[in-house]
Amino acid sequence: HGKRSILGRMPGDPWQRFANLRAYYAFMYGHPGKKLLFMGSEFGQDTEWNHDVSLPWHLTEKPGHAGVQKLVRDLNHLYRDTPALHALDCDAAGFQWLVTDDADHSTFAWQRKGRGETERCVVVVNFTPEVLRDYRVPVPFAGHWREVLNSDAAIYGGSNVGNAGVVSTVAAHDSPELRLVVPPLAAIYLVPEV
Repeated sequence: HGKRSILGRMPGDPWQRFANLRAYYAFMYGHPGKKLLFMGSEFGQDTEWNHDVSLPWHLTEKPGHAGVQKLVRDLNHLYRDTPALHALDCDAAGFQWLVTDDADHSTFAWQRKGRGETERCVVVVNFTPEVLRDYRVPVPFAGHWREVLNSDAAIYGGSNVGNAGVVSTVAAHDSPELRLVVPPLAAIYLVPEV
C-alpha cells in the first residue's frame, strides 16, 4: 500500500535506524494506551507487509532484527509484570509528565503509576544520537531506582550505554532527582526498589 515498514521509515544509517525503532517501541510501551504492532514489526521487518508472501522470519538471524525481537519480547513481559505500566492505563491519575520542555536534548520523561503507592515506573526517552550524562529527572521519592529496561542494551543491538543497573536519588530543590546517563536514540525504564 506504499506506506513502507516502520523500520523503513526510520532515518539515518543502519545503526540509527534500528536504535530509532527500539526507542520508538519503548516510547510506545511506556506511554498510556493500547500497544499495537503489525505483522513483522516485532522483528523489524524491512519491507512492507505483503499478503502474498510469508513474513521474512529469516531476518531474525541477523543481529539488528534479533535485537528488536528480543526488545519486543522483554517489553511485553515488563508491561505484563509492572502494574504501573497498565493498572491505570485509562485513568489520568496513572500518568505524570516529569520532563516536557527539553527541546535542546529532544528528551522526554514521565512516570506511570499503579494503584499502590510505590507502583511507579519512570520512562526517559532520548531522541538524539548523543549520550546525555548527568541528566536530571525528578522522581516522587528518594532511594534506589533500578533500570529495568534500556533499549540501548547490547542484547538488543545497542551500544550498551546506561546506568549499570541501579541509580540512587540525590537531594534537589522540590523533590529527589535521579542523575542519569541516558543512551543515544534510546529509552530507559526505572522502578523504585522497595
